[in-house]
Amino acid sequence: MSALTSQILPRSNLSSDDLIDFDGGADFVRVWCDGLTPDPTLTVSQWADQHRMLSSRASAEPGRYRTDRTPYMREIMDAMSPSNPARRIVFMKAAQVGATEAGNNWIGYVIHHAPGPMLAVQPTVELAKRFSRQRVDSLIQESTVLRERVKPARARDAGNTVLSKEFPAGLLVMTGANSAVGLRSMPARYLFLDEVDAYPPSADEEGDPVALAEARTRTFSWRSKVFLASTPTIQGLSRIEREFEASDQRRFFVPCPHCQYEQWLKFERLIWEKGKPETARYHCESCNGHLSEHHKTEMLARGFWQSTTKATDPNTIGFHLSALYSPVGWLSWVDIARAWELAKSSDEAKRSFKNSMLGETWIETGEAPDWQKLYERREAWKLGTVPSGGLFLTAGADVQKDRIEVSVWAWGRDLRSWFVDHIVIDGGPELAQTWDELGHLLNQTWPHAHGANLALARLAIDTGYESAAVYAWARQMGHGQVAPVKGVEGFNRSAPISGPTFVDVNENGRKLKRGVRLWTVSTSTFKSETYRFLRLQKPTDEELSSGSHFPGGYIHLPSGLDAEWVKQFVGEQLMTITTKRGFQKLEWQKLRERNEVLDCRVYARAAVYIAGADRWSEEKWRDLEDQIGPAPDEDIAPHVERDGAAGLLARQPGTGGKRHSTWLNGVDKGWLR
Repeated sequence: MSALTSQILPRSNLSSDDLIDFDGGADFVRVWCDGLTPDPTLTVSQWADQHRMLSSRASAEPGRYRTDRTPYMREIMDAMSPSNPARRIVFMKAAQVGATEAGNNWIGYVIHHAPGPMLAVQPTVELAKRFSRQRVDSLIQESTVLRERVKPARARDAGNTVLSKEFPAGLLVMTGANSAVGLRSMPARYLFLDEVDAYPPSADEEGDPVALAEARTRTFSWRSKVFLASTPTIQGLSRIEREFEASDQRRFFVPCPHCQYEQWLKFERLIWEKGKPETARYHCESCNGHLSEHHKTEMLARGFWQSTTKATDPNTIGFHLSALYSPVGWLSWVDIARAWELAKSSDEAKRSFKNSMLGETWIETGEAPDWQKLYERREAWKLGTVPSGGLFLTAGADVQKDRIEVSVWAWGRDLRSWFVDHIVIDGGPELAQTWDELGHLLNQTWPHAHGANLALARLAIDTGYESAAVYAWARQMGHGQVAPVKGVEGFNRSAPISGPTFVDVNENGRKLKRGVRLWTVSTSTFKSETYRFLRLQKPTDEELSSGSHFPGGYIHLPSGLDAEWVKQFVGEQLMTITTKRGFQKLEWQKLRERNEVLDCRVYARAAVYIAGADRWSEEKWRDLEDQIGPAPDEDIAPHVERDGAAGLLARQPGTGGKRHSTWLNGVDKGWLR
């Protein structure tokens, strides 16, 4: 009889012989003893290699998960194991290097091997639902040990919903960083924060979502684990950069196959002949030897993580990885070189490359353009008219104490824009006459160079001052042509506008049919975009005559503008400031007292986004050009009025064949009125 059995038997009235005598007695003792034997200590990477299967629905390489495929992920995953002393693991990385799969392995490990309450946070609730269906459901279904612990959703009392998975002694809850309710719903021992740089600045106006989520782990003290992973965004605003800089900043060192010198890979060491990315080779820092793609596998297998500084937070370890480490068969060095060749054409493409390929932050250049140079580059067309190329109009309205200022902009392909008009309506928001005049503006038209008359497709109005009065007017006008907006600080390039949220609900919380729909606008994002567009170079007359075009996003200014308007247009600058807690952040600050022109431009640009023009198809743009028609000196074919959302212009009675546009973005009314 074993020592363990002898410890158990005195607590019963049975001898070991009695247990063996009855049917199944030997099995009973064996199973009982096995149940009291601690599980073998596994790390997360060992668990993944033993139990993780990748589905063809969620992976480009289905089959058994192999940590050896991405050796750099081993130490990161093992840091999430309970045996590792690290409490916070930060991973600043390029896109598609395996970070989310590492988080999924951690989820599987917790369900099977270290059960407890776990919270997984995606940027939005909608993305959390997608993550659950595409990643977590696949993780469970493809692993036998997990299927045994998480009941199918169709089972009675399964505890298995889209955003919640129950398992013995634990619970996995998934939520969005935009939901304060979801972030404070439960205490959590384990916290997986994915793509934190895409989180909104505040969760339902209750504060930083990362801080709200981490507060859920406090009751578990030293037993808690937090994994933060993200592709970075803008320097000074990036959450993952801030967390990484507080860590020990580990880099993945690999040996040169020629001289064995250990180094971490840098983009400037990837060299190719000009215009020939297919010649890309990595050059060793020590011997300058050429490293080819086929060397990667051995280099990664022999690589190791090494700290490069002392952490300011002793509980945090940090890892950084670029796409240069992508294993053979994923993203090659030639692909990266080719991507850079394509990205050099614009700052926006360069930013995307630096974020998603190099896993580094982009330095936003918010220096105000020279107003004098902008004033001198005005073009020879009249203020108050729409030049050729402009296809629809939007307006941005800024409500002040004694007036409402409105800027009208025309928009064409590739977000090229033309300033059309600026209107100042005297009188404060407490006066009915002020709102009547603003309402009349919705019916005003502006002549197009091709003979049409264009009205406003949409007007976005700021609700920051006298919100109740703005809501009342917007409610009266309807949401088809008017979009109330609320500006918030901070950058959000992936979703610069969120909403709409319904301001008007009844006593039961139900949305009213004619209630106000409020849109939240990341003003910093659109201000940076505007300044970036203002820096675009105008093609020379020779280039234009040879068929070149203005670059996408180019801002055209008419000859009638005065110097004051131009000064207001560039009346702010992006500054780096230090907060009371010692963090750095970017903030737009005024260079002069008045800046209504810039604010109105931001709201007019927001109206374009709300109207959906950022996502229009080529067919839609061609249809708009067809409806505007050719220039007056060309043959004008008879125009046929169109129905549905594609219609823009309609022949009006008594106009002698002139076309008049009145866009109305009603839900079921299409674009025609």
